[in-house]
Amino acid sequence: MTTDATPGIDPAPNPHATEEQVKAALTDTKLAQVLYHDWEAETYDEKWSISFDERCIDYARGRFDAVATDDSSLPYGRAMELGCGTGFFLLNLMQSGVAEKGSVTDLSPGMVKVALRNAENLGLDVDGRVADAEKIPYDDNTFDLVVGHAVLHHIPDVEQALREVLRVLKPGGRFIFAGEPSTIGDFYARWMSRATWFATTNITKFGPLQGWRRPQEELDESSRAAALEAVVDIHTFDPDELAGIARAAGANKVETATEELAAAMLGWPVRTFEAAVPPEKLGWGWARFAFGGWKRLTWLDENVLRKVVPPKFFYNVVVTGTKP
Repeated sequence: MTTDATPGIDPAPNPHATEEQVKAALTDTKLAQVLYHDWEAETYDEKWSISFDERCIDYARGRFDAVATDDSSLPYGRAMELGCGTGFFLLNLMQSGVAEKGSVTDLSPGMVKVALRNAENLGLDVDGRVADAEKIPYDDNTFDLVVGHAVLHHIPDVEQALREVLRVLKPGGRFIFAGEPSTIGDFYARWMSRATWFATTNITKFGPLQGWRRPQEELDESSRAAALEAVVDIHTFDPDELAGIARAAGANKVETATEELAAAMLGWPVRTFEAAVPPEKLGWGWARFAFGGWKRLTWLDENVLRKVVPPKFFYNVVVTGTKP
């Protein structure tokens, strides 16, 4: 059993990485994780259109249900989110009735701070720790459920992290990790994002479109963040290979699912465009277009493309397993 479950003094967030720190982080993956996610913490919800209302509650629950259909354990007593970010996955799952009590963990102090603030605003029973996924600071057999969203691809040793997840789970407990990039999906998403960024930041240099260009200092900061993003995004996953990693870590009843093909082809250019233009230029009409388009294409993915396209071509991978 581990002996470091008693909370210590977590490090303070560092939301404004310097150019020198960025250079150092280019050869230090975990430093890059901290700097990049501290950098993004206070604006992360806005950047990714994260909310804690019906829209995102339904989305989070959909990812859970994709691999945990007819789960008789609901509600789980205590759940942990690994690599919590701002708490998007766990807090929305708790609101949907998946768990009664929660813990948020992240390598980024800034993200833990925001996640705990979000939990407090929602009136949820949640504590938090700054934590390395490869050495989770909780005792064996602590949690009934461990979840994560878009986190495994940031972790250097995924198998070791899953061993740690299984260690802190109670016997029979479940883990679910969603939002992990597939190898093929990541290729086309990055290509579309780079093309959108290049086109938007160059077209808005000229004439009347200059009003649609973010101030240069914001673009410079975004470029430094993008340099770190290339370091923090370590892995992509073939669904079968990810399932194999989970089994090698010791998990039982491992299953995977994939989602978002057409929806990802809209979502990534939309998000990149939003990062390249002043936020005040985009109003409710844009938001309706982006969310409505994503919903329609998600319907296409689930009801048409899933029947004819192999799973590995979809963007997101979801994996679940249980502790023996």
